[in-house]
Amino acid sequence: MSTVWMFSGQGAQKPGMGAGVPADPAAAEVYACASDHFGFDVARVSQEAAQEELNETKVAQGCMVALSVGLARALEARGHEPAAVLGFSLGQVSALAVSGMLGLDDAMRFAAFRAEAMSRAAQANPGAMCALLGADEESAAVLCAACAQDDVLVPANFNCPGQIVVSGSVAAIERAEEAWKAQKKRCSRLATSGAFHSPLMQQAADELSAWLADVEFAEARIPLIDNGTARPLAAAEAKERLAAHLTHPVRFEQSVRYLAEQGADTFVEVGFGGVLSGLVRRTDKTWGRPVVASLDDVESYEG
Repeated sequence: MSTVWMFSGQGAQKPGMGAGVPADPAAAEVYACASDHFGFDVARVSQEAAQEELNETKVAQGCMVALSVGLARALEARGHEPAAVLGFSLGQVSALAVSGMLGLDDAMRFAAFRAEAMSRAAQANPGAMCALLGADEESAAVLCAACAQDDVLVPANFNCPGQIVVSGSVAAIERAEEAWKAQKKRCSRLATSGAFHSPLMQQAADELSAWLADVEFAEARIPLIDNGTARPLAAAEAKERLAAHLTHPVRFEQSVRYLAEQGADTFVEVGFGGVLSGLVRRTDKTWGRPVVASLDDVESYEG
C-alpha cells in the first residue's frame, strides 16, 4: 500500500468549488445522479450558489458528495486507483461509492436520505460543534464532563494531534468555549447546522437504520477504513456501522495512523477545501498530501 484517497466532509464547501469537474464526461454522470436524488441541479448550485445556501445540510452534502465521487471517477478514467479510501464524516458516503461497496445510484440515494434525516434531527434537536485547539483526548473528555451540565456535550471528531471537535447542545458548546478560552486556549465554532456525531443525532440514526434494512452492500473492492473503528469496513457490518456513524465520533487521526502502519505514505484529498490534507500534515509532515479539487488537478495528477 502507498496511496490513500481521502474524501472531504461537510463544512469545506465554497461557492464555485470543483472548477471544470461537472463538465468532465466521467464526472457528469455522478452530478446527474446526485441531482436526481437530491432534487436540485447539483452542478449549477455548486458553481453558482452563495455561501449561505451551500451551508444548508442537504445542499452542502449533495454538492460535496458529487464533487468527491466525480473527481474520483475522473481520476479512475485516467487510469488512477488508490490502495485504500478514507472519508471524513460525510466523506465516508463518497468512500462507499468509490470502494465499490455501493453502486453510484444506491450511494446517492443513501446520501440524500442521510442528509434529510440529519436535517430533521438537527431541527428537532438543535446543536453546534466546536474545534478545540491544543486538545488531547483526556482534556476534551474533562471539558465535556465539566460543561455538559445535563445537556449533551461529547468529543465528536478526533482530527489530528492538538485538534478535537466537540459536539452538543448550543448552551453546552457555549459553556465549553468559555471554559476553553479561560485556559488561554483557542477554539473555533464549525459551520454546521447541527450537533453531528453526538446523541442529538439519534433520531437520524434510527431513521437511517430502518432505511438501510433493504440495502445490500458488496465487499469493498478497494478497502474502506471506517470512521468509527479506524479499521476496514466489512459488508456484514456496514448497516450497523453507518447508522452508528451519526452518533459516534469520527476517528480520523486513528484511521490515518492505521493506514500508515499498513504502508501508506501518500494521502490524497479528493474533494474541496484542503482540510484533510492539513490534518495529515499535523499528524506527520513526512507523508505526501496532495489535493485534487478541480479538473486541472485531475489532469496534472501523477498518482
